[in-house]
Order: sequence, then structure tokens, then C-alpha cells
Amino acid sequence: MKSLTNERGGGRSPALPIVLGVALLAVAGGWYFFSRPQAPAPPPVLTGEARAYVRAGYLQLSDVNMGARESFAEQRLVEITGKITNAGNRNVKLIEINCVFYDPGGLVVLRERLPIVGGRSSGGLKAGETKSFRLPFDSIPASWNQAMPQLVIAQIVFD
Repeated sequence: MKSLTNERGGGRSPALPIVLGVALLAVAGGWYFFSRPQAPAPPPVLTGEARAYVRAGYLQLSDVNMGARESFAEQRLVEITGKITNAGNRNVKLIEINCVFYDPGGLVVLRERLPIVGGRSSGGLKAGETKSFRLPFDSIPASWNQAMPQLVIAQIVFD
């Protein structure tokens, strides 16, 4: 009958620590893979129906202005205000807009997506209706060119 001892000195077989080490690495790797934060899902894009609504000119931005002031924390607050009109025949529940800020060389320094209709404080936008909006920004990089950002409709959800 064979013994489980090593021929060199009566120690255990080296296979057991190797198997335990591999199992421990597998458990640790599985824990890392399943517990790490998942990348957020990309935001929804304009559907074909929404894109056609925008191209037809049914959503119109007007009286868009930009101003800056100091906040209570002595931080610069840039605000973009304006109005949006739904000149189409459909009620809209949500409109999100991408605000794209550039540096003097034309490179994007900030892209922020915000609701201008249907956010926490405003309801939807009925056909023929106009609503005011206000977009506050307090973390625009210093390299910004101080020009009005590009405003692009990013999502529309119809009623």
C-alpha cells in the first residue's frame, strides 16, 4: 500500500496546496468580476419618429440667453435660459438636450445632458404650447471659450 507521504521527507503531496490555491484564485476572480460596478447604460438616443419631429421644425428654441453670476459659495454659476415651443401636433412628455461647451481650439470641454421639458419641476409640452427653461452649470472647465454652448435635442418622449 502506498503512503501519501513525500519520498523526500514524509511531507504531504504538493498537489493539495496547488489545488487549494487555484480554487482560491477562482473564487477571488469571480467575486471581483461580479462585484465591480457595471458601466452605466448609454442614454437613449433619438428615435426615427423623434428625429423626424425635430427635422420638421416642430420643436423651436427661442429667446436663448446665457448669463453668469456668483453663487453663495463664491462659485461661478452659468445659466442658460430660453423658451421651447412645440409647433407640432403631438404632446411631448420629455425633451432632453445636450449642452456642448468648447475650448478656444474647438475641442469639447464639457457635454452635459439635461431635461428642458418633463424634468422634476416641469410637466410635458402640449401641441402649440411654449415653456420657459433654465439650465444651470457650476462646473464648466476653465478652458471653456466663454461662448454659448451648442444645444442639441438628445431625446424626445411623446405622450
